[in-house]
Amino acid sequence: MRTCNKCGKQKGDVKFKNQKKKTCLKCEYRFKQRVLRYLVSRKKLTPAERIASRIGYMGSGFLIAAQWTVEPILYIIGFVCVIVQVFTRKQWNLVALNINGLVAWMKHLISSF
Repeated sequence: MRTCNKCGKQKGDVKFKNQKKKTCLKCEYRFKQRVLRYLVSRKKLTPAERIASRIGYMGSGFLIAAQWTVEPILYIIGFVCVIVQVFTRKQWNLVALNINGLVAWMKHLISSF
């Protein structure tokens, strides 16, 4: 007999998944937990999200290179690439932040001519 760490009831060993588990099977597979586990296990990236993620990593590389060279073109390319990634992931606060940086570096590029 063991005690479940969630419900606190004394139960036999067959009510636990294995010897190391401290939560009984009934408490472990409640409806809410089952739904949450299903959602997490089903999260696969679509091909578009995978490509956008790779474009975003490339944009981060451009931004890092731009910090060493202070070239406005590298900043603009980097911000455009990162905007693609955060737009596909629907992170709207980062989209707004990157558009702000893009506009600032475009203004800097235009004023340098």
